[in-house]
Amino acid sequence: MQVIASRRPSHSGWISIAIGTSVGGILLLGGLVVGFLTFGTPFISSFMPSGRPETAEVVAGMLAWTFALIAPATFVIVGLARIVTVLDMIASSRPRPTPASRLARLLSDDYVAASRIRLPDGRTVPELIVGPFGVAMLGELPPAAATRHRGHAWEVRTSAGQWIPFENPLDRAARDAERVRNWFANDDQDFLVKVYAAVVAPDASIERTSTCAVITHQQIPAWLASLPVQRSLTATRRERVLALIRETA
Repeated sequence: MQVIASRRPSHSGWISIAIGTSVGGILLLGGLVVGFLTFGTPFISSFMPSGRPETAEVVAGMLAWTFALIAPATFVIVGLARIVTVLDMIASSRPRPTPASRLARLLSDDYVAASRIRLPDGRTVPELIVGPFGVAMLGELPPAAATRHRGHAWEVRTSAGQWIPFENPLDRAARDAERVRNWFANDDQDFLVKVYAAVVAPDASIERTSTCAVITHQQIPAWLASLPVQRSLTATRRERVLALIRETA
């Protein structure tokens, strides 16, 4: 399977990472420098009053020594904390593997996958797969431990342990597929691209709807192969669809 890699960088994320790295490095280096000046050189001794010092000189000496003793550890701790935060940001910014990408070796080059496609209306769809059938929109259920559902109603658990209403993943996938269908239709196409929707679930216990299938990860290849071929999707039209997707990647 071919994969369209995303070329859209997160500028705000990289700026935050650069700023955090710079601040953390400066604080860490500053703490080490101050610690060396305090304990490795007689630099701080020059601030100690001699003879019969005045009150101001005594206060200045006390402040200098207080700063010299507290600042190195504080700078080092805060600097390390900022660097750890940056590492967490870098780890979280790595793209998550999508359902189809995990099975890329099992799918032929007849299929092309693209993830995190931003539509003209600003909505982002998780994954599109272009194949002989047209286009398939794949969604994925949230972690089972954080969601629950009764019939058509879904709830998600917050970090505080509270359950709040959550948009039905099957309805959302169907609406995303309709947005994708309208996106292609508004591009002055002389044909309609068939768009299918499916939600990837840990098991098939969730009942599918008339507009959205429910499949497991292992069932993705079989489900794609079962979709009817769209004969009006010629090679030229297929390239036009892929060109639209690449423009948003």
